[in-house]
Amino acid sequence: MPRIAYVNGRYIRHAEAAVHIEDRGYQFADGVYEVCEVARGFIIDMTRHLDRLNRSLSELRIGWPMHRSALELVMREVVRRNGVRDGLVYLQVTRGVAKRDHFFPTSDTKPAIVVTAKRGDPDAAAKRAETGIKVITVPENRWERVDIKTVGLLPNVLARQQAKEAGAQEAWFIDPDGTVKEGAATNAWIVTKDGKLVTRPADFGILRGVTRATVMDVAAKLGLEVEERGFSVEEAKASREAFITAASTVVMPVVAIDEVPVANGHPGSVTLSLRRMFFDVAEKSPAC
Repeated sequence: MPRIAYVNGRYIRHAEAAVHIEDRGYQFADGVYEVCEVARGFIIDMTRHLDRLNRSLSELRIGWPMHRSALELVMREVVRRNGVRDGLVYLQVTRGVAKRDHFFPTSDTKPAIVVTAKRGDPDAAAKRAETGIKVITVPENRWERVDIKTVGLLPNVLARQQAKEAGAQEAWFIDPDGTVKEGAATNAWIVTKDGKLVTRPADFGILRGVTRATVMDVAAKLGLEVEERGFSVEEAKASREAFITAASTVVMPVVAIDEVPVANGHPGSVTLSLRRMFFDVAEKSPAC
């Protein structure tokens, strides 16, 4: 089955899909995106993802490329045409195609949209969660508006590559005072010695992760207390457990930070409980 993408009103073979060279996403990273998990034939937390898309578009003063309900239909159709039961659906909206100029283009310029989907391997993800992942820490070097989910991800790309070269799977950005902000593509969490979940407040300085929000719902179901506060690298290394959250990883245990084992160097029971219950609590929208 060939992969199919949706590009500006057309369903087209993925290998043939293209955008104009003067698309402002290509020229200026003038656009936003969302990634939704597809699991067991459902798009996970679609409402929260599209709510966040709306916020990102509003912050950059980009209009919706179509009505929200129509976008939901396109997402489902792309998932269906690609035969994705487990995987990801990606959507990107840019300010559109216009003559290269830093000023916004004229008001009749239509936002551009791309939607793609790809299959994942839930068994491989489950196996990864059994062993956990390693993270490294890197200095924060991004712009201040990381609360907007823009396509301008070069610092994140470089951080992820640095992690890969160090034998790790994720990088955490660290403030000058030693406080953990978030991962290159994830939110960061720890579990304290007394069993409290800690993650940095999402008022500013980090992306308000959709999976992060759902994990808070899961924690409430499990009777776990969540503290939204900063935590240092040293506190994370000394914590009972650590983990990351994102649509692409759900809840993934962190077993080492900068090569220092977290606790006994194995996934913790709290983290695995959150992962097991996640799909019982998350919103599930039929993908077809």
